[in-house]
Amino acid sequence: MNKTVVITGAAGVLCGVIAEDFARRGANVALLDLNGDAARQKAEGLTAGGFVAGGFAADVLSKESLESALERVRARFGECDVLINGAGGNHPSATTDAEFYSPEKEESAKSFFDLTEKGVDFVFDLNFKGTFLTTQVFARGMAERGKGNIINISSMNAYKPLTKIPAYSAAKAAVSNFTQWLAVHFAKSGIRVNAIAPGFFVTNQNKGLLYGENGQPTARADKILRNTPMGRFGEPEELLGAVRFLTDDGESGFITGIVLPIDGGFSAYSGV
Repeated sequence: MNKTVVITGAAGVLCGVIAEDFARRGANVALLDLNGDAARQKAEGLTAGGFVAGGFAADVLSKESLESALERVRARFGECDVLINGAGGNHPSATTDAEFYSPEKEESAKSFFDLTEKGVDFVFDLNFKGTFLTTQVFARGMAERGKGNIINISSMNAYKPLTKIPAYSAAKAAVSNFTQWLAVHFAKSGIRVNAIAPGFFVTNQNKGLLYGENGQPTARADKILRNTPMGRFGEPEELLGAVRFLTDDGESGFITGIVLPIDGGFSAYSGV
């Protein structure tokens, strides 16, 4: 694969595995992350294995930071051929304590009415605006050359909003909608735009929510597993087939504007 692949959020578990897979298949991989040291460390691990990779600090909420990263990627690897918009996440300030509102709640419990505007802005911006701005910066070269491939990272929350996390759910629904909008907008420009919607995978961000200190699944994890027909969490490597397929012009050249669930059947299950 003689292509340059740019991945945001590349210091995380899921996008780190995606970056490694592209590198092993011969791509020049640019790992972008707000934590530049972590991105560079991952890239150094790949280069030590004989692959071509570079780590770059980039803030997906700053167009100036993204444009700076673009220039550094160009200087190192040339133009971006594939963009993976993987940066995202949630924050406690945009998360309720309980699934259901009760007027008799304890004063210490955080309800919908206690969520902060700043917290909601941060979560929505990180997931949606971060995808929007990164695409603006890295897709311009694709449009000028008349070819390119973009993969956004949506979520099961876009299909069925999970309790407690309204901002994250709304933002991922926006990412799915934006994927379709971009696919149409770029349809005559040689750029295909699709998304994957992971179900439940254990990452650094959610590990504390899914497992207790004793290593056993939490009550929320039990509920997730009961509603996932395959009865388990996904493995990061199980995202790779979909990403390979959607970024292969020979295999999926007539596919654009889809959001592909990778969820163990979660989106298909009614709970009954």
